[in-house]
Amino acid sequence: MENAQLGEIAWLDLTVENAGEIRDFYQSVIGWSSQEVSMGDYADYSMIAKSTDSAAGGICHARGGNADLPPMWLPYFLVDDAKGAAEQVKALGGELITPVKSMGSDKFVVIKDPAGAACALYQKG
Repeated sequence: MENAQLGEIAWLDLTVENAGEIRDFYQSVIGWSSQEVSMGDYADYSMIAKSTDSAAGGICHARGGNADLPPMWLPYFLVDDAKGAAEQVKALGGELITPVKSMGSDKFVVIKDPAGAACALYQKG
């Protein structure tokens, strides 16, 4: 996922109340290992694939900036302009679940398409 091109999935996240328990579930079922990612006063988890030793996705607590995210696997599609893409979402009958947010120099917004399916649009800094 690290070499994603525009329109491809750049990342996958799962945001839930019980991130530690769900981390353990996926470690047992899929065989992922995990690496803690500091969120200040708690840690989320980057899930590592055995075959490549690279991040396969994230499992996050539904807290702080993630409190408004749905409890589902959420693909982050790479776009060149998150703010412009968010405007297109609204113009074409979709809905913004979150405002456009910054993560370092990157930006993302979680949306619902007109059918109600959720995803995130992600702009690399």
